[in-house]
Amino acid sequence: MTETILQAHPSASNLAKEYTEGQSFDWKSVEQVFTWSETSRVNMAYECVDRHVEAGKGSHQALHYIGDEGAITYTYQELQDEIGRWSNVLRQHGVKKGDFVFVFLPKHPLGYVAMLAAIRMGAVVGPLFEAFMEEAVRDRINDCEGEFLITNQSFMDRVDTAHIPSLRKIFLTDEKVESGEISIVSEAQEASPEADVTWVELDDGLNIHYTSGSTGKPKGVIHAHRAMIQQYQTGRWVLDLKEDDVYWCTAHPGWVTGTVYGVFAPLLNGVTIVIHGGRFSAEAWYEVIEQTKVTVWYSAPTAFRMLQAAGESVQSPYDLSSLRHILSVGEPLNPEVIHWGYRTIGLRIHDTWWMTETGAQLIANVPTRVVKPGSMGRPIPGIQAAVLDDEGSELPPGETGHLAIRTSWPSIMKEIWKNEEKYLSYFPYGDGWYIAGDLAYIDEDGYVFFQGRSDDMINSSGERIGPFEVESKLIEHEAVKEAGVIGKPDAVRGEIVKAFIALNDGYPETPELLEDIRLFVRGKLAAHAAPREIEVIDELPKTQISGKVLRRELKKRE
Repeated sequence: MTETILQAHPSASNLAKEYTEGQSFDWKSVEQVFTWSETSRVNMAYECVDRHVEAGKGSHQALHYIGDEGAITYTYQELQDEIGRWSNVLRQHGVKKGDFVFVFLPKHPLGYVAMLAAIRMGAVVGPLFEAFMEEAVRDRINDCEGEFLITNQSFMDRVDTAHIPSLRKIFLTDEKVESGEISIVSEAQEASPEADVTWVELDDGLNIHYTSGSTGKPKGVIHAHRAMIQQYQTGRWVLDLKEDDVYWCTAHPGWVTGTVYGVFAPLLNGVTIVIHGGRFSAEAWYEVIEQTKVTVWYSAPTAFRMLQAAGESVQSPYDLSSLRHILSVGEPLNPEVIHWGYRTIGLRIHDTWWMTETGAQLIANVPTRVVKPGSMGRPIPGIQAAVLDDEGSELPPGETGHLAIRTSWPSIMKEIWKNEEKYLSYFPYGDGWYIAGDLAYIDEDGYVFFQGRSDDMINSSGERIGPFEVESKLIEHEAVKEAGVIGKPDAVRGEIVKAFIALNDGYPETPELLEDIRLFVRGKLAAHAAPREIEVIDELPKTQISGKVLRRELKKRE
């Protein structure tokens, strides 16, 4: 089965049709797709929606929502009309080019309309995740002195208006509002669908997303309209989107994946977007795929692991035969998840790598190439990656160092809002290389293997050890449910590998079991990578949203 998974499946892919391995690629060749290549009038929202309507595809379904209130659908023509109405309301209330408009809504078509209407106005849109609490909302709006917010009444208890002095107007998506409040839904019903587009430059601000770090407040990453070039093309090549596809990205637009590959890339490619408004459950997700006939599915390793844990008995009643392409993002994809996907669904799961700051995918497993489980793939055409040492020199294949991308590419961030020092920190060796903060190695075939974040790398007796590789091997053991690996200070070795694990039901902790787990890793990897200490805990600390293991919390225990 492993060999079957590894095989490339290029026959029907856009990448195979449009690009021959080894040829040079120029991002300028993509520009002819967009209307601005002839008119010089730029706007992301126009290219996402209006362009398709003008090409005669207005009747094609754009959005297919499934939620508590049932199904809601929009064609591209209906979406264009609704965006026009909302744009007119925003203009009437003073929104203009360059303003920051925050959107704090659940996964629902109205959130997509709000984002695109703000962009159509030339504003910079700031999508906020629906589970953000008061401090997260306040800090983000205050950071860039946002003047406008689109939300709903149920979220207003998390909008601390008394401590957001820049907010001028709040638009609610509720039809019934109190006196003095603005119902954008009600006012849009009375507005004309015909609305002027605010034309911008390719380097004008498009959207802002905040990155969270282990220290300090989140930093505002601003992207420009030029990002559409790479977002469109990666939608074609990596997502392999075709016009008749039904596409589901499970991320909320409040995260960069949910904006770039939940809104922009699929709309730029003119496909149908599925939006699921309910909570996660294996049954609900499988039902969404069956009901809407999803063909391309983009989710996260945590979600796939949760589906795997639910068991094949939960999956088997559902018809998933519409699926033809599955992708993963957000954290490294463990090899066993790839094997699970192929065994139960019959499809490879393709890992992809990019960051908020990069604006689009840079490294990916694509249908035209062999998949090496554990690798996030190879650089896409037009992208050059390397691994550098601490002085900025390129390392040979197989050696771990700092993952670097040769600048520049169309979707690279425009700026870190009011923080040039932070922006420049991504280019410590000058403008030639962008340093991601990830540690990796590249093998002889050009495949990139993630080894951890720069501050997670373990140095034991002169050997550099990536925690992710050890974690992946640990959870291949039948007794291990989840694992987190850190470097523990050691007087002799500098650091030793310490593993925190949670055990599957039916496996009581015993010295014999822990030794078996240690020897399992030693036998699969190497002696220096085997944990010298293993501690069993009930549950590993993880991020609430993506489920990533918080290694910094594990380090605090030491």
